[in-house]
Amino acid sequence: MTAQANPSTRQARRLQTRERILGAAIAEFKRSGMAGADVNTIATAAGVAHGTFFFHFPSKEHVLAELERREEARIADEFAGFLRQRHDLATTLTGLVDLVTGLEQRFGSVLFKEILALHFSPSRPHKDEWTDHPVIVLLVAEIERACGDGEVHPEVDAFYSATFFLLGIYGVLTTTENPATRDTMLTKLVSSAVYGLEVR
Repeated sequence: MTAQANPSTRQARRLQTRERILGAAIAEFKRSGMAGADVNTIATAAGVAHGTFFFHFPSKEHVLAELERREEARIADEFAGFLRQRHDLATTLTGLVDLVTGLEQRFGSVLFKEILALHFSPSRPHKDEWTDHPVIVLLVAEIERACGDGEVHPEVDAFYSATFFLLGIYGVLTTTENPATRDTMLTKLVSSAVYGLEVR
């Protein structure tokens, strides 16, 4: 009689399988885009049956949503580490631009745009609110801190300022291909945001 795996062993195997599928799916998405990605190719690369993919992820959109959730958490962790030291507003906003552009460089333009498209899609799995976005939560706290220190005008709405700034980064990265033009636009985005926030 074969000994059965205990629940913790089964759970560990299930998580390992899920990670293999996620990794294979990301590689396929980078090559073909989400719409063009083939589930059979993903399953073969992960060493699982076709149906196993759907056991872990009901759709390709669920893979993308999981990737987005993880990357948001990773960027938030890095941004929180960056904010442990005091910076002026321009340096803080530039640091956030660098983190988001770093994500695009790691994933490539196609996958980055698909993650953003899914984020704003009405059919997105596991919808959340902008007020829960971990990076925005950190930026709001930093703007409120600067306001308390007299650097930011007291009538500034920290949440809307943080949200519009992050949307501005996304807008530049998804609509502008030329690297020099992008750099100029992102620099101007930071300087305009600072000008709109600071006390004059």
